[in-house]
Amino acid sequence: MSQFMQPSIILLREGTDTSQGRGQLISNINACQAVGDIVRTTLGPRGMDKLVYENTRATISNDGAQILKLIDIVHPAAKILVDIARSQDVEVGDGTTSVTLIACELLKQAKP
Repeated sequence: MSQFMQPSIILLREGTDTSQGRGQLISNINACQAVGDIVRTTLGPRGMDKLVYENTRATISNDGAQILKLIDIVHPAAKILVDIARSQDVEVGDGTTSVTLIACELLKQAKP
């Protein structure tokens, strides 16, 4: 019986943030909304082009999938949103911007 009472051991990398609760939830939603804001203006017939500059290479595109591939995202929740868009691109070949924006709107409605 005493074997079930032992505390769990969690191994994390050095410098890992272990915050929890409402503040972390809001932070995750804000990170996803930032990704949505990047691709929001590329949607539709009046969508604008984005210039993505990295090192010595510049890319101009209004394709949401291409933009999400080019930007470097480090936030874990925002990475999941990009993975959703990539899955949409692999399975269907289109709709990455729409999927990203729908997910962002759902998160916006769920924001406390």
